Amino acid sequence: MDRLIDAIATVNNPSVVGLDPKPQLLPKQLLDEARADTARALEADDSTSETFAWTSSLATAYLRFNLAIIDAVADIVPAVKPQIAMYEALGVNGLLVYTATCRQAHDRGLYVLGDVKRGDIGSTAAAYAGHLSEHELWMEDAVTVNPYLGVDGITPFVDAAKEADADIFVLVKTSNPSSDEIQNLRTVDGATVYEHVADLVEQWGADSIGEHGYSRVGAVVGATHPQEGRELRERMPHTFFLVPGYGAQGGTAADVAGMFDEHGSGAIVNSSRGIIASWRNSERYSEDLSCDEALKVVASCARAAATTMRDNLNAALGR
Repeated sequence: MDRLIDAIATVNNPSVVGLDPKPQLLPKQLLDEARADTARALEADDSTSETFAWTSSLATAYLRFNLAIIDAVADIVPAVKPQIAMYEALGVNGLLVYTATCRQAHDRGLYVLGDVKRGDIGSTAAAYAGHLSEHELWMEDAVTVNPYLGVDGITPFVDAAKEADADIFVLVKTSNPSSDEIQNLRTVDGATVYEHVADLVEQWGADSIGEHGYSRVGAVVGATHPQEGRELRERMPHTFFLVPGYGAQGGTAADVAGMFDEHGSGAIVNSSRGIIASWRNSERYSEDLSCDEALKVVASCARAAATTMRDNLNAALGR
C-alpha cells in the first residue's frame, strides 16, 4: 500500500478513475466504427459468427476509449480501476482488452486496481489469486475480494499479495442501496456484520504494515455511507480504504472526508461514470465529429472531470 500512498502524494490527488466501458458510455462514432468492422469481418469470412465479430469489434472500441482516457489523466491521477465484468461480457475478446488496458495504464506509471471481486476457497481461491501472482499476465497492483467465505477465501490472496508485493481490497461496507440487507445484520455480540468483517480485515493485514502505517489488506467502504465510513476509519486504523460511490451514485467530497485519517491519507476515492462519461454533458460533442475528434472530446472532458474531483476532494480535506 506504500506505493499507492506515495503515488497519491506525488500528484496530490486521492482519487482513482474507474474504467468501466459499456456501449451506452461510448460516443456514437466508436459504435459506428465497431458496426462497420463487424460487417467487414463477416463479409471476409462467412464462417465467423456475428456474435464473435461484434464482440471483437466492440472490444477494440473499448480499448480506444480507455486509452484516450488513460492518456488524458495519467499525469493527474495516481490510479485506475478497471471493472472486469464489463470486459468479461465480451468473452475472450474483452479479457484481452482488459489485460491490454491494465498494461497500458501500468506502462504510464499508474497503480492498477483490478476490480474483480473474487471470492472462493481452497485451490479455486488460489487460482483466482493468479491475478496477483501472475503479474506479467494481468498487470494489476491490487484486486478486490469478497470475504463471504471467510479466511479460507482470503488467505490465498494475502499470500499472493505478499509474494507479488501487491495489495487486496476486501468488501466491508459497499455503496449499493441493498447492502444493508446483509451487512447491517447484528451478530450475537451486538456488532453488525460489516463491523465484524472490518475487525477481520484489520487482523488479516496485521503482519504487513507498511512504512505509512497501512497494511496491504485494504477495505472497500462506500461513499454513500458517510457515518459508517467515519466510524470504520476509527475502527480500522491500519486499513487503507477504497471508496466507491462518489459522483454518479451520490457520494460527495464532504461525505468521504471522514474516511481519511488526520493526515489526509488512508483512502482513495473512485469515480467511474462521472469521469469517463462526462463527455455526454459537453457542448463540444456532436455526432457530426469524426471518431478521432470525438475521442479528443472524451479525453478533454475526462481530464476536466478528474481535475474537478481532485480539487473538490482536496478542498474537503483542507489541503
